[in-house]
Amino acid sequence: MKYLIMCEGPNEKKIMDILIENNKLIVVPDDLVGREVYHARQIKTSPVVKTQLSMYGGEVEIWRIGDKQSDALSIPPQYKKQIKKITKYCTLPELEMLLIISEKMYKEYDKTKTQKHPKQFAKENIVFNKKKYKGDTKFYEEYYGRDIPKLIKAIQEYKHRNHSHGGDQHYLLEIVKP
Repeated sequence: MKYLIMCEGPNEKKIMDILIENNKLIVVPDDLVGREVYHARQIKTSPVVKTQLSMYGGEVEIWRIGDKQSDALSIPPQYKKQIKKITKYCTLPELEMLLIISEKMYKEYDKTKTQKHPKQFAKENIVFNKKKYKGDTKFYEEYYGRDIPKLIKAIQEYKHRNHSHGGDQHYLLEIVKP
């Protein structure tokens, strides 16, 4: 069995790429369909995911990574027998929570969370190497790419602070190596 990692957005994909490139996930590239992580919300709208699933042909477990996990994954008929399990790994309310935690701004954010989403708070308050956070993938690469322990610590603290997602949503910490 192989894993298909589907990320909601490019920033989630970047985080997953950083983790896998630094051997911090419980899987390695050889365990992945196509040996990579994909930015894809649905199989049917991603030609590359469809191609990789068809080329592999074996059993697959899908990991969905993102903050909004309310949309159901639609499995095209030709892949129904191939896909054995779907697990959601959630970063509610938004991925920027990892940056807020890393910057030790959680208490400050907590005071404003009824008025501001994490993305807005991060854009207004987070600066790294004299660059303001603008929601771009390059920021995540520069911020966490050379400081993997900081990323792991943020993922751990996120789980500690967010006591339950509810339903069938899991934490990134569950797929990060101890």
